[in-house]
Amino acid sequence: MTSRYIKTSRYKTTHPFAQPSTQNKYSRQLRAVDELPPTACDVVAGSLPSCLDGAYIRNGPNPQFIPRGPYHLLDGDGMLHSIKISRGKATFCSRYVKTYKYFVERKMGYPIFPSVFSSFGNGLCASMARFFLTFSQTLGGHFSPLTNGFGQANTSLGLFCGKLFALCESDLPYAVKLTPDGNIITLGRHNFDDKSLSNMTAHPKIDPQTGEVFAFSYNIMRPFLTYFRISSDRRKQKEVPIFSIKRASFIHDFAVTENYAIFPDIQIVLDPMEILRGRSPVGIDSSKTPRLGIIPRFANDESEMCWIDVPGLNMLHAVNAWEEDDKIVIVASNVLSVEHALDQMNLRRLSLEKITVDAKAKKVVNRYPVSVKNLDLGVINPAYAGRRTRYVYATLTDQLPKAAGVAKLDLLLSTIDRDDCVVASRKYGPGCYGGEPFFVPREHDNPEAEEDDGYLVTYVHNENTEKSKFIVMDAKSPNLDIVADVMLPGRVPYGFHGIFVKENDLNVL
Repeated sequence: MTSRYIKTSRYKTTHPFAQPSTQNKYSRQLRAVDELPPTACDVVAGSLPSCLDGAYIRNGPNPQFIPRGPYHLLDGDGMLHSIKISRGKATFCSRYVKTYKYFVERKMGYPIFPSVFSSFGNGLCASMARFFLTFSQTLGGHFSPLTNGFGQANTSLGLFCGKLFALCESDLPYAVKLTPDGNIITLGRHNFDDKSLSNMTAHPKIDPQTGEVFAFSYNIMRPFLTYFRISSDRRKQKEVPIFSIKRASFIHDFAVTENYAIFPDIQIVLDPMEILRGRSPVGIDSSKTPRLGIIPRFANDESEMCWIDVPGLNMLHAVNAWEEDDKIVIVASNVLSVEHALDQMNLRRLSLEKITVDAKAKKVVNRYPVSVKNLDLGVINPAYAGRRTRYVYATLTDQLPKAAGVAKLDLLLSTIDRDDCVVASRKYGPGCYGGEPFFVPREHDNPEAEEDDGYLVTYVHNENTEKSKFIVMDAKSPNLDIVADVMLPGRVPYGFHGIFVKENDLNVL
């Protein structure tokens, strides 16, 4: 078996902290920003709909210190950028998630925590030096990552169990809250009263009907994958270790339907022994056949789990999944250029695909792309999570994490013979880039409302004027018309995933 490993250290002209002589426009837009206290914003066009009373918060990497060596986008400390809206007025705030890593490095005055993406891919001598430095610092009591975690909380946010969490799959969630004036406060690391839990996915699935939470953790030691759920009364249930995964795999996301949970086992693998060879522990095994693992949603063990080979499917983000005619339907982004999945992300190509699986027959019935465009970070109306979905809103990717616009797809039009079901789109304009949108219903508690009756919200940055803004788009309009445009007091770096939290929910956090 042959493997080809990602080299995560080759960041020269695109290095976000390059010297001025080599720094280009792309790297300038990735540079870190300072925290910004709650600051009033101007609505420069249109007006903010009343259903947006609450807060849109987006997570993303923002290094606290300039890295001393190679830097990967996924290494950055988590920073939350929040716009709190009340009666048509907006307040913006940017704050770091105050993780254990953040506090230790702030006290030391420089970055000392290693990263699997950039600390160990620079040759044998450099990798061993980093390994023994980390080991000696741990023994010396400088930090204790095994006890207190080492994650950056820089990937996404989730509202469940009565708390708002900043999430990153390498660590436990960090609870955060917004104050009445719009400030962001970190409450602390949360283990759901389970001291054995050390990490959790950045993409838990919340059933909007029951409030149950479905999640997993993965590890470099067996069991490499562990599935668990948190019941509607906020109690973590029995863990289900998955021993049928024989090798550590990078599992970023998964899907949950009414009766099943679906896990991707892809060609991105984890092997800590590669550190001893001077390579990154994150690599690509091109000889591996990707597969999907399907397990009953309320399983007590993995005895009923089945695995289905799906060649060429390196699933990154699961947009949604549901059951239809005794089949499982999954809509997810597939990394076509898997060698660039985590390295040189600006070269990454993705396809948004619809996959229909017959779990009983253990085979894929249908699989095809729903668009010819390069799409990722797809979202839906949150009320339809785990249910049949008609509309998907996804980013028109440019040089990830930059998105040139957003597209609306109608899955009712998707067939194996149709190459595109995009029914509306909006480009942000020359030099303007955004990120993942979030769908906010026009009527939050109306079960009779149409699925696409609402708004898309996101941050957009203009690289020509160096200004960032918050925009609101009408999700039902043919061109995703902008109905409100808010100028922000500071730059919002390109990031990952966000959430909208209603005012009533903010008040009880």
